[in-house]
Amino acid sequence: MLQPKPWIPSLLAISCISLAAKMMKAEVSLVDFQGDGGFIFDPQTIERMEILILGALKWRMRSITPFSFISYYMSLFQLQDPPLWQSLKARATEIIIKSQNDIKLLEFKPSIIAASALLYAAHELLPLQYPFFRKAIFCCSYVNKENLLQCYNAMQDIVMDGYVSVFDQASSSITPVSVLKQQFSSSEYGETDGTTPTTTIRSAEMRDVKRRKIINYCDNLTIQVNFSDSTMLRKARFQS
Repeated sequence: MLQPKPWIPSLLAISCISLAAKMMKAEVSLVDFQGDGGFIFDPQTIERMEILILGALKWRMRSITPFSFISYYMSLFQLQDPPLWQSLKARATEIIIKSQNDIKLLEFKPSIIAASALLYAAHELLPLQYPFFRKAIFCCSYVNKENLLQCYNAMQDIVMDGYVSVFDQASSSITPVSVLKQQFSSSEYGETDGTTPTTTIRSAEMRDVKRRKIINYCDNLTIQVNFSDSTMLRKARFQS
């Protein structure tokens, strides 16, 4: 029967601290962490335990998330305006955070999610430069264009659903009068039609209508931005 070795947990803890310090590129004294009166391990023993830990983790010491690829993709855009660069990065980060729990994105790699979020943020904030950003990402040899388009469409649905939720909160005003009107219209519908209204279907239809309104509003806003930018450009050329 194997005898318990009480020093193994201490060695494991010290080795994990040593690996974490190396990942953070921080200088720490392992002697201080081992304390007084406990087990004292030499550097060779700690190094051997580190190798065992790395082998168990298959040398995967850093979690790969969509945030790991944002800076790389943004370097392809070659933006010269730092505030604009920060705004685009912040919006892409916000989109990733809001959509990370959606089951639709589980099938896509973190790199694809990051590229989709950046493209969607660019479409919102920089509609004129969007074609150039899209071409820059599509020219990347590591990006699967088909998966990117699928992820982009799924992310668009997620963001639009969030817009609909905000639209519902902003447009809903619950008052005694509105509650009475809603109850009256429901009862009147049931009496005239002779059937029970399907709340789920009507709610889904209303969400689709609101989503179409929001999409049309965004498209109109993009057209207005394009028109104003082109007008300003013509004025600048005329004045020069």
